[in-house]
Amino acid sequence: MRVRRVAVDDMGRVQVSSTKPVMSLARNLTIRLPDWMFAELDLQSARRTDEERMTLAIEVARRNTEHGGGPFGAIVVEAETGSIVGLGSNLVVGHACSLLHAEIVAILMAQAGLQTYTLAGGNYELVTSSAPCVQCLGAVYWSGLRRMVCGAPLEAAEAAGFDEGPRSDDWKEQLARRGVSVTEGVLAERATDVLLDYARGGGILYNARVRA
Repeated sequence: MRVRRVAVDDMGRVQVSSTKPVMSLARNLTIRLPDWMFAELDLQSARRTDEERMTLAIEVARRNTEHGGGPFGAIVVEAETGSIVGLGSNLVVGHACSLLHAEIVAILMAQAGLQTYTLAGGNYELVTSSAPCVQCLGAVYWSGLRRMVCGAPLEAAEAAGFDEGPRSDDWKEQLARRGVSVTEGVLAERATDVLLDYARGGGILYNARVRA
């Protein structure tokens, strides 16, 4: 929007000037899970084992690519019962927001559903189809989760073309000292296939320094 300024000089003449366009600032951000998740996935059955939970996370990732999204999926479950309390796929491109990785979305939805800013009041676990990037690694700690289960290794995401950012070599030990245990490699081959299929199909690599 271009703003016009109107003024009257000492001679009584009207002066009209035009300023540079003013950017319209967003007042809110609405995050909506895709309808296909609720139409195509079984979200009511409890997932008792790591393998059952990872199967769903991988299915979310796979179907997300089929619906035009990125190759990542994540769920938050209640550890003892296996009930799903949060669900997320990569929504970066569709929502025009670089922060909306699958893990972030799953944590957001879990906290929204439980109406709490921290998951530390219960025993909740994040199950993610791929080892987390540097952003999601921080979110795992701040969210109050007790455990994280990963599928594909970091190297698989990088082989697919994603820049997962810098992290310390002892990141698992760092999380463990803060009360978050990590299990890696659950159904890793199946999870890796989703990433590599996405890359082979020419999927968008929405890295930090890549122009849209």
